[in-house]
Amino acid sequence: QVQLMESGGGLVRAGGSRRLSCAVSVSFFRLNTMGWYRQAPGKQREAVAVITDGGSTNYADSVKGRFNISRDSGANTVYLQMNSLKPEDTAVYFCNVRVALGQKDYWGQGTQVTVSP
Repeated sequence: QVQLMESGGGLVRAGGSRRLSCAVSVSFFRLNTMGWYRQAPGKQREAVAVITDGGSTNYADSVKGRFNISRDSGANTVYLQMNSLKPEDTAVYFCNVRVALGQKDYWGQGTQVTVSP
């Protein structure tokens, strides 16, 4: 069983920055991908940023150039650095990992990010 614990959400003004953290209960060697998703009220959950076991990254067009995903293998933690935040970035942000064996997905409980105008 894989457990994820997000932190770092909160209220921030437009133009500000915030860093989200996701502590993973297993070694990164067991994982294919690690990523951040978000869900705004009334909208579907969408992928924000994903990093593969090889280190490749992929970002949603809406966050390219503003957000950066990174990982610390020693700390089993994935980060999402969010800069130049906009009100439309307001959402619950979820951490996701996919375990290589069985290709099963695991999700964190989510952390709220609210960007005020």
